[in-house]
Amino acid sequence: IMHYCIGTTLLLITILIISPTATSFVVPNSNDAAKLKFIGPMIRTQTIRPSGDGRLTKLHAVALPKDVKEAVSVCRQSVQEALKGRISRMDIEMPVGAKFGVEKGGQKKKSSVQEEDGVSRDTLETSDRELARLFVDMFQPVGGENIAVIFKEDRIANLARKRWNGDSTAQCRILSVDGKRNGASSAADGKKKKKKGFAAKLAEELDSESSGPFALPKGCEVALFVNPGPKELIAVERISNDVGMGTLIILLNARLGKVEKFSSEAAENLFLKDFMPIFHLAAAPQNAAPNCLMHRAYPGDWVLARKPKVGQPKVLATQPERFSTEECRAEYENMAELGDLEKGVENVLENVATWFR
Repeated sequence: IMHYCIGTTLLLITILIISPTATSFVVPNSNDAAKLKFIGPMIRTQTIRPSGDGRLTKLHAVALPKDVKEAVSVCRQSVQEALKGRISRMDIEMPVGAKFGVEKGGQKKKSSVQEEDGVSRDTLETSDRELARLFVDMFQPVGGENIAVIFKEDRIANLARKRWNGDSTAQCRILSVDGKRNGASSAADGKKKKKKGFAAKLAEELDSESSGPFALPKGCEVALFVNPGPKELIAVERISNDVGMGTLIILLNARLGKVEKFSSEAAENLFLKDFMPIFHLAAAPQNAAPNCLMHRAYPGDWVLARKPKVGQPKVLATQPERFSTEECRAEYENMAELGDLEKGVENVLENVATWFR
């Protein structure tokens, strides 16, 4: 086996996920999913036109996911391709507050706490938790004891334990950076277990490393960090260096593009260069390109697109690298389809997730 690999088990899961005989991976039906508003298809024939800075922009034939179910399907395919390419540091970003319709029931009362883009904290946490749940299902062939889902707070982790409890397709080890460590419970703990003796309990407590810095459980092969903030990214950096490339680490909704300053130059290189954007569907910088989004599905190019008031979204530009704020502004100002009058009267969308409703 090469030094730069994902491990024998993950090579096996690559085959299991890609195999046409494998169980299909879809978002469960829900009332919310049935009401989703289509985004596309968004196909443009290949053209070449000058961009805002004088260079030529090539527009390939591209399509954005038309709804959340298709977005998850495309994301899954991108992860498959990344696994085939032996990529073990992945970054996944979905629209803020997107409703995946995975969890049934749950909290009905809406929170009044607004946290991001006018979306409530409960909506954000539910969206992040459901995305994590989809990835846990995807990697079940690895074995639940080898999958770790890490949340920022023990409060959020406890809610995941409660929501996923007893679900045989959600077997994993649920942890939090500020709470339980290696002794965290599995989502399938609803089953009755044999009583442990004093020696076994003591060994488990000592193995939890609750008094030291956060660490992944022994034997962890897939680590899913859910919406990590600046503090959690420090832990991710340390763990990434410690475990090496044999452990697959996936960031879910880390929003790395919004991080104003990393803890060090090494951290910036790690998260912006080593962690590969495998699937990205989120708002472009709205101060530079109002009503625009950026999309990337590995191994494809980055796409900058705009959703007008009426009609389907339009691709403004495609390129191999992520669009900077300046590039977004240049492409937006150079739009042939949008006049100055329309620019002046349009309002910025609350967030890209509204296109999924």
